[in-house]
Amino acid sequence: MALNQAWLDQVQEAPIDPAYPVIDPHHHLWPQHPLRGYTYLVDALARDLTAGHNVLASVFIQCSTMYRQSGPEHLKPIGETEWVNTIAEQFARDNPKGPALMAGIVGYCNFTGDRVDEVLEAHLAAAPKRFRGIRQGCPWTDDAEILKTSVVYQKDLLLDPAFRHGYARLAKYGLSFDGWMFHPQLPALADLARSFPDIPIVIDHLGGPLGKGAYNARRDTVFAEWKQSITELARCPNVHMKLGGSVMPMFGFAWDSRALPPSSDDLVKAAGHFFDFAIEKFSPARCMFESNFPVDKEHCAYVPLWNSFKKMTARYSDSERADLFRNTAARFYHLTDALPK
Repeated sequence: MALNQAWLDQVQEAPIDPAYPVIDPHHHLWPQHPLRGYTYLVDALARDLTAGHNVLASVFIQCSTMYRQSGPEHLKPIGETEWVNTIAEQFARDNPKGPALMAGIVGYCNFTGDRVDEVLEAHLAAAPKRFRGIRQGCPWTDDAEILKTSVVYQKDLLLDPAFRHGYARLAKYGLSFDGWMFHPQLPALADLARSFPDIPIVIDHLGGPLGKGAYNARRDTVFAEWKQSITELARCPNVHMKLGGSVMPMFGFAWDSRALPPSSDDLVKAAGHFFDFAIEKFSPARCMFESNFPVDKEHCAYVPLWNSFKKMTARYSDSERADLFRNTAARFYHLTDALPK
C-alpha cells in the first residue's frame, strides 16, 4: 500500500499536550520502498515529526536501503549507515535548534557470516557519533496470507549456532540488538537473552502478535501465547520493549479496508490491551513508544498515533510517562544529550 495522504487527511486531531517532549526511537527512510514503491526521505520525516508533537530526537532503524553497489558483499550494508549519517549531519547543520533526527542509527550485519567484527567496526567508523546497534529480522511464518505483505526470513534464526556466534560479538563493541519477529519466535528470543545477558535487546513492534490469516480466528489464543512469552522475556533484565507497530497488516486490524483512517480512540480500542500488558510486565523503565514510520503511516497519521499513546498513559505518574516517552529510549540508545536540560 502506498502512502495515501488524502485518505490520512480525512481524520484530523489536535495534538494532545503538544509541548510534551518525546523521543521517537524507530523510523525508516527510503528513496523508494522496495515493495510498495513510495519515497520517504528526511523532509517527509521532519514534516511528520514536527506536525504537532514535540519530538526531541529520533533513531533510524535498518530497512535494507542504499547498500553499497560494489565491494565485498559483507560490507554492502555499510552503505545504509553511511547514507543515513550523511543525512543526519546535514539536517543537524541546517536545523541547529533540532529536532535531532537520526541521533541514533541501527544497521544490519549478517551474524551468520564469518567477518562480523569487520562489519561492526565499519558501521562504527561510518557513524562514530550515532551508530548504536544491529537489527537482523527473524519474523518467520508459513502462513500464505501473512507472507503477502512480509519478507521471507530464515526459520529458527535465533537458535542457529552460526547466528549466535556472530551475535555474541555485539558485546565487544557495546552495541545493542533490535529484535523484529512474530510472536511465535519470542521464546527463542528469551533463550537468546538468557544466553547473552550482557547484550541489550529491544523487542520491536510489541513482539509481533499475529492477527491475520489463520491467526485471525484464534485471537484469544494468540493473546494468551503472547502474554506468556512477554512474561518470560520481562524476567530478562537485558530486554526492553518497543510499544508500537500495531497498525501493520499482520496484526489483523485491516485499517486500510475502512473508509476512514483510525483515530487515536480507534487505535487505543484495537490494541490497548497489548500495550497495557507489555508495560505492566516490563515496567515503564524498560518500555519506549515508537512510530514505526513510514510503515505505520500506510495506515495512520503521526498526530493520532502519538495521541493514542498519550491517552493510554494518562493514569501513569510523571516519572513513568517520562520513561515511556523519552527516558527509556534515551538510556537504551545513549541519547541523553537530546533530553531537556
